[in-house]
Amino acid sequence: MMVWGLAVCVLLWALPCRAQFPRPCASSEALLSKECCPVWDGDGSPCGQLSGRGSCQAVEVSQAPNGPQFPFSDVDDREDWPLVFYNRTCHCVPPFSGFQCGECAFGRWGPDCAESRVQVRKSITQLSATESARLLAYLNLAKRTTNPDYVISTGTYEQMDNGSRPLFADISVYDLFVWIHYYASRDSWVPAEGEEETVVWSNIDFAHEAPAFLPWHRFYLLFWERELQKVTGDENFTIPYWDWRDAQGCEVCTDQLMGARHPTVAGLLSPASFFSSWQIICSKAEEYNNLRILCNGTQEGPLVRNPGNHDKSRVQRLPTSEEVEFCVSLTQYDTEPMDRSANLSFRNTLEGFANPSTGIANRSISALHNSLHVFMNGSMSSVQGSANDPIFVIHHAFVDSIFEQWLRRHQPLLDVYPEASAPIGHNREYFMVPFIPLTTNGEYFLPSRDLGYEYEYLVEPAPGTFQDFLEPYLEQASRIWQWLVAAALVGGLITAVIASLVALVCRKRKQRTNPEERQPLLMEAEDYQSTYQSQL
Repeated sequence: MMVWGLAVCVLLWALPCRAQFPRPCASSEALLSKECCPVWDGDGSPCGQLSGRGSCQAVEVSQAPNGPQFPFSDVDDREDWPLVFYNRTCHCVPPFSGFQCGECAFGRWGPDCAESRVQVRKSITQLSATESARLLAYLNLAKRTTNPDYVISTGTYEQMDNGSRPLFADISVYDLFVWIHYYASRDSWVPAEGEEETVVWSNIDFAHEAPAFLPWHRFYLLFWERELQKVTGDENFTIPYWDWRDAQGCEVCTDQLMGARHPTVAGLLSPASFFSSWQIICSKAEEYNNLRILCNGTQEGPLVRNPGNHDKSRVQRLPTSEEVEFCVSLTQYDTEPMDRSANLSFRNTLEGFANPSTGIANRSISALHNSLHVFMNGSMSSVQGSANDPIFVIHHAFVDSIFEQWLRRHQPLLDVYPEASAPIGHNREYFMVPFIPLTTNGEYFLPSRDLGYEYEYLVEPAPGTFQDFLEPYLEQASRIWQWLVAAALVGGLITAVIASLVALVCRKRKQRTNPEERQPLLMEAEDYQSTYQSQL
């Protein structure tokens, strides 16, 4: 992918934008003024202000203290996001959203965003052949289509000469999300003590290993889902999920779904799969760190996957239903120090840094969410580049559904989410990196139905239905079904014995009766038919 210079950015300023680094904001003028308030085409005003959709406002970042995991300041572009790049952005009035407030908030539809709708995400193993084919075609289209609305940053703000030399690259609809995941989780380069050079600091991640892991990925999936709806023109499309509880292997690794194994080359996908021709990006974290460069979207080789041939000392098997149930039963969302060493933390246990049977942190294993990444043993197993594998999205959709289970069972108040002292990027009011329009972690710590989507296996029946009427009786019957079966068997045996005795008595009695008494009551066929019909 070529690097976009200043001239290209200026030529593209008029295109609409809906995501991080929209084209109108990827120019020296926008970077030097630190303003990202694009015009909404609907009324020709910045942020759709003339239509009451929003306005251009100063960014106010949270002043709550961060945890000790990143003891630096003013060394990383992601600190106090997005102030390094922009200090004025569009502030949209509900139910509007988008970079220029030209879109609807999640769960709202229609030209004026007045319609509410809840869409259902389905199990990928329950999709019809037509639905499976459509999913593969949509993903492939997103991979092959250059995103018309926004670009990625290929350099730090300092490397851009503090905004005077923009460094941006074009990207496909699919690969944008690979890059976003990379950018949020990449290492930081911090000044070495007493030296002019920088060193790599890996204990930083704006999307993992802390409280924002679940809300960040919830927003990320919604954003991904919407962009696929746009590129395909199918507003009814929803991301499917893979329910991997008790799975014995990669049951979605078929050419009809996520791609089977290559018949002769270990690690590659079957030539019959769409995904065998995919090229991955953002997979060389060590090289980027050594050269102090960002991933620029350059293709880096084929998609790699070798499920089951992983380190068995870290992951012995895929997660069980019992482990998921224990995780959901944990009452505390997160616990001090709110990182991967947290004990009895629902978030840390689901993420996979704690034992799924005890909730006690254990760095020698990878459980639940983490275990799937390790099990795939390929592109999926690198945090920064894991979104290259399309299994990523169906895996994280199921992780999100477990988060949804926990929210419904415990019904927490927003106060449960930590306001301060979490690792950098994870406090409640911290703006999620690297998204614009600005979105806080706390805004997505709420039930999925409030955001316009639902999971097929969690759908609750409407009140007052026949199923509601039967449910208490069925539940009671399920508790005593063994006794009911036994009673039925005994009753059947007694009935058989009685029937045999009655038949024997009748036979003996018939043998003693007059032969004329054994003739049918109706002799003519028409008499029989008439009688049957009249009785009916």
